[in-house]
Amino acid sequence: MKTIRIAIDGPAGAGKSTIAKMAAEKLNYTYVDTGAMYRAITYKSMEHQLDLSDENGLVELLKQTTIELRPSESGQQVYLDGINVSDEIRTTEVTSNVSEVAAHARVRQDLVDRQMILAQTGGVIMDGRDIGTHVIPDAELKIFMSASADERARRRLLDNEKRGIPSDLQQLKADIIKRDKLDSEREASPLVQAEDAIYLDTTNLSIDQVVEKIVQLAKEKESAV
Repeated sequence: MKTIRIAIDGPAGAGKSTIAKMAAEKLNYTYVDTGAMYRAITYKSMEHQLDLSDENGLVELLKQTTIELRPSESGQQVYLDGINVSDEIRTTEVTSNVSEVAAHARVRQDLVDRQMILAQTGGVIMDGRDIGTHVIPDAELKIFMSASADERARRRLLDNEKRGIPSDLQQLKADIIKRDKLDSEREASPLVQAEDAIYLDTTNLSIDQVVEKIVQLAKEKESAV
């Protein structure tokens, strides 16, 4: 069977990354966490105390930045300029600021160009906000994954607890609603469901159920190409 390209889009906290990783393992595909790339440049910008509204400054910083996604036994690791920042990019501070950085058109274009290169070979799963609409608009399988704001906040709380990050459920919900608004209303590649994407509401589904659904859809597409 031929391998395909799978684009998974959706709002913050929908479980895209976790599910994409697991589906990639079952399909023996490469997983590309595009959100981690935006988090990495957000983290570096904050470390350099850049004004996150300064698009020119962010673009110049990106020109001097390498972002690598490396597989490991404990999952994909994110390396920023050769340093593992997998934990640092998941802090509440980075999460609160990544939408502002990702809203800049030239920042998105730089990272989309890098993501397009990663997608060229096939046998890849990418998740993000604009994968099916901008990064790989000709992907053989597109999925738009979402869940209620309450459920997404609950999942983020559990994830933060595992990472040892103190969080408040109501604040997480407020942050998710705010991020939804920013992602959907930005001028550059707004969060929107591609016309040919399959909508998948994960509110009442377990992680394993969602993974099995995606694997099933992928195998159907593989046999059709």
